[in-house]
Amino acid sequence: MKTAVTGAFSYSGKYIARRLLAAGNEVITLTGHPNRPDPFGGKIRAYPLDFDETSMAKSLAGVDTLYNTYWVRFDQGQNTQPRAVENTRKLVNAAKTAGVRRIVHISITQPSAQSHLPYFWGKAANEQAVIKSGLEYAILRPTVLFGAEDVLINNIAWLLRRFPFFAQIGDGKYRLQPVFVDDLAALAVDAGTRAENLLWDAVGPDNFTFDELVTLIGESIGAKKPILHVHPQLALKAAQFLSIFLGDVLLTPEEVDGLTAGLLISSEPPRCPTPLADWLTANRQTVGMRYASELARHYK
Repeated sequence: MKTAVTGAFSYSGKYIARRLLAAGNEVITLTGHPNRPDPFGGKIRAYPLDFDETSMAKSLAGVDTLYNTYWVRFDQGQNTQPRAVENTRKLVNAAKTAGVRRIVHISITQPSAQSHLPYFWGKAANEQAVIKSGLEYAILRPTVLFGAEDVLINNIAWLLRRFPFFAQIGDGKYRLQPVFVDDLAALAVDAGTRAENLLWDAVGPDNFTFDELVTLIGESIGAKKPILHVHPQLALKAAQFLSIFLGDVLLTPEEVDGLTAGLLISSEPPRCPTPLADWLTANRQTVGMRYASELARHYK
């Protein structure tokens, strides 16, 4: 089967592509970063993710299933979240023109068209573009991903390794259910083989308060530190100050609101089996050793 993955040289797309190749599929990728190192040794042909509908339709010719991981975490220059919504609509239109049978689309838990957070209303708009396309679809809604290339878990570990305490956003009682990136990939590939339309939350077996998450990371890497609870706005100011020296965006106001509003949990049974503690134990020597920069990964 010929399949396409957006961002196969990046993070979640790489894990999806790896599983598709292992299953014997032909895989192409649409990428905005054609000069990134190819982790597949030339086994995947790369085409531009340029959001030109005619160009993308030609690239998707003969593709049975499209796995879409495209999104932007925050606005940066012309890469805004409203623009990402329009780009996703163009990608879906191109898939329909090309005769793609099925789209497996990666979204987020609890998207809402009424949300005041661009990340969550944008994800809701993208889901509607997929649903209204008339194509078969599977929409997967993960929370925070963890894995060798993740940002949040790695950078919490990075902070714990370098500072005498961890400045927690608010009371730290808000919850999240992290999901292993390769579990998400396995679920995506399974969803791609089905014929029925699906809308699934994709979360792991853990349900942590943020304090519990920070404590687990610290204990796992041998860098447990006291947690200092600070007002969310003060925590944001501290993160913005540190971002100046890191040359990155460590935390955004929208992410503070999303975390503290409890939007990264699910009411559905967990579909992804890997506990965070198991992964941290296996990777305790490397997680948090280097800072993971969002800007360096996507814009530099």
